[in-house]
Amino acid sequence: MLFAIYIIHIFFQVFTIMLFARILASWVPQVNQYRIMYFIAFYTDPYLNLFRRVIPPLGMFDLSPIVAFLALSFIQNILIKLLVSIAG
Repeated sequence: MLFAIYIIHIFFQVFTIMLFARILASWVPQVNQYRIMYFIAFYTDPYLNLFRRVIPPLGMFDLSPIVAFLALSFIQNILIKLLVSIAG
C-alpha cells in the first residue's frame, strides 16, 4: 500500500510541475513552439479548461490556475487518506 501512495504522490508532483510549466509558458509565447510544451499542453489544458469555464479571466489575470492547484492538492490529499484508511 505504501508503494501505491508513493506512486500517487509522484504522479501529482509531476502533474503540478507540468501545470507550473504551462502557466510560465503562457507568459513567454515563444516557448510554446517546443515539442515538450505540446506534450505539457495536451495533458494540462483539459484540466485547466475545467476551471477556466467556471472562473473567467479578469482582464489580463487568469485566476483559474490558482484554483486548479488547490483542487489538485485537495484531490491528492483525499486519495492518500483514502488509501491509508483502506490499509488500516
